[in-house]
Amino acid sequence: MTAPGVEEDVRPERVVVERRLHPVTPFRRAWAPVAVVVGWAAHDPNQAQEQLTRLTTTTLVIALAVVVPAASLYGFLSWWFTRFSVTDSELRIRTGLLFRRTAHIRLERLQAVDVTQPLLARIAGVAKLRLDVVGADKKDELAFLGESEARALRAELLARAAGFAPETAHEVGEAPARELLRVPPRELAVALMLTGATWGALAAALVVPPVLWLVTHSVWTVLATGVPLLGAAGARSAGRFAGEYDWTVGESPDGLRIDHGLLDRTHETVPPGRVQTVRVVEPLLWRRRDWVRVELDVAGSANSVLVPVAPRAAAEAVIARVLPGARVPASATLSRPPRRAGRCVPLWWRGYGITVADTVFVARHGLLRRSVALVPHAKVQSVRLSQGPWKRLWRLADVHVDTGANKTVTARLRDAQEAAELLRGQADRSRTGRRDARSERWMA
Repeated sequence: MTAPGVEEDVRPERVVVERRLHPVTPFRRAWAPVAVVVGWAAHDPNQAQEQLTRLTTTTLVIALAVVVPAASLYGFLSWWFTRFSVTDSELRIRTGLLFRRTAHIRLERLQAVDVTQPLLARIAGVAKLRLDVVGADKKDELAFLGESEARALRAELLARAAGFAPETAHEVGEAPARELLRVPPRELAVALMLTGATWGALAAALVVPPVLWLVTHSVWTVLATGVPLLGAAGARSAGRFAGEYDWTVGESPDGLRIDHGLLDRTHETVPPGRVQTVRVVEPLLWRRRDWVRVELDVAGSANSVLVPVAPRAAAEAVIARVLPGARVPASATLSRPPRRAGRCVPLWWRGYGITVADTVFVARHGLLRRSVALVPHAKVQSVRLSQGPWKRLWRLADVHVDTGANKTVTARLRDAQEAAELLRGQADRSRTGRRDARSERWMA
């Protein structure tokens, strides 16, 4: 019975339905036994070659007749025993064939929900859902889901994390996005050609193998060195171009959305209020075109690039969306270390500089490749002062600002008295910033 004047809550409990991944998933899981064999062959190539020479046609057919069904069975069973469900407060992922594992992901702890589509997944019409959770070093993922199902689940998780009721989260759908910036492919290609690291890796791949051949006359030594160098050169040029192709930044209520990729498409989200540091990088050969690259440190997330290349004005407009009220200071407004800093770091001391604005702490370093780091006062976790014996002799010190992403921004070679005042002042600004910080909830 219910007491007079008290209404009884008669809402039915929501039924939790467990779902399986897409039926193409077993093909992905079936590669695990094959990978074990390939790994063994790569670990001991001589023994693997000896074993292959001993194999007869009959033995090889029998081995394939055993390995292929075993791999297929493993893929099917691992898919069959993998399920997920969304409850009122968490996402549950059950995995494991012999050893069961259940991941309980609290929805309010979700840091980012990204949709990625490798090339074969795009052909098959499926996608992978990657989950960034606060305090977790490893990302949980659901691979694979149907493309439409992955986007619908992503929208539901974001809506639930934003505080929408379970019964209305399905109706909210994915929040609309407004495009802020798109990087043209030609501009990206030119930027990569003007990057020193690209040419350095390519030069090493072309020069080192011939030198090793002249010295050792060993094909294996040349291959063992040349292949990784060629791979690094490819990753610096073609791989980076494919990964950052059609880079688009859009603004939505759940944060900044980043879509990119030529072969593998990735849809990432930069959560609001979770950015710890923004770095504006300016390579030497980009300065004539006034291009910059914007990188991020996001707590609990692997997102590290906001804009691969863009004109300074366009990049600063995007930064203003990430750090409201903050502006990237001009180089002339940064305070350089005193001239005696050249006793500790000759020439390169000129690349250091700092300034403190109302909302951010700013530090610059680098002469050939300038990098300006902006740290919101509210994101500073600790402030430290360091001073070695040589710096103490010249009355210099470094001030280290630690953020929540386990990163450090350093004001180098400051006057010792200035560094002490900067240490005390930054501690006060951090306390005030955390007190006045905006909400970090999704869609707040």
